[in-house]
Amino acid sequence: MPQTADEWPKLVNDIENCKRCPRLVKFREEVLSNSRKYENVKFWRKPVSGFGDVEARFVVVGLAPAASGANRTGRVFTGDKSSEVLVSAFHDIGVSNLPNSVSRDDGLVYSGLYLSLAVRCVPPDNRPTSSESENCRDFLVRELKLLKNARAIVALGSIALEALKKSLSDLGYKVNGMKFQHGKYYEIGEIRLYCCYHPSPRNINTGRTTVENITDVLREAYRFASS
Repeated sequence: MPQTADEWPKLVNDIENCKRCPRLVKFREEVLSNSRKYENVKFWRKPVSGFGDVEARFVVVGLAPAASGANRTGRVFTGDKSSEVLVSAFHDIGVSNLPNSVSRDDGLVYSGLYLSLAVRCVPPDNRPTSSESENCRDFLVRELKLLKNARAIVALGSIALEALKKSLSDLGYKVNGMKFQHGKYYEIGEIRLYCCYHPSPRNINTGRTTVENITDVLREAYRFASS
């Protein structure tokens, strides 16, 4: 639980100034630097903190910043194809005032929702190493401590689920036997942890999941959080 008013700003500052992973630091600073599409665009190129309602009962955790998304815009799930799917779903279920997340100054507000990441820097091929995931874990642990009202947490993909399992274990919860399965949930004390496919173009375009299936899981999780 928060002890002082400055714990959230301190966490954000610690995340945005992190340089623990040399490979990720190098990649985030170089990725798409030669892209003609973005040649006149200033990129964020720093680690990305969470965003949303710090009093939220509904929490969603993704994998990592996208090269053309949060690594460019500086806000989680903002400015890329995955954000189009995810934020449209948030708008449909009533936790977002806008149907898309385009830039840090677009006026987007989440009500009752906090959105975060397992890994705070964009990784090559969207695959952080195990040590890079471990280096980021204390940020998620600190977030979960501060999100004192959280009741439903959604893991977007297996890497997010693993990060949440380890983080919740660090906080004293029993998390044995959890495996990723879209739509499945686990009861962890007062928290219900949901599994949901990541809203990436790869998952949507290959038919692994659909926008409707993702929205259904998010809606069910929000309904539980609100009950």
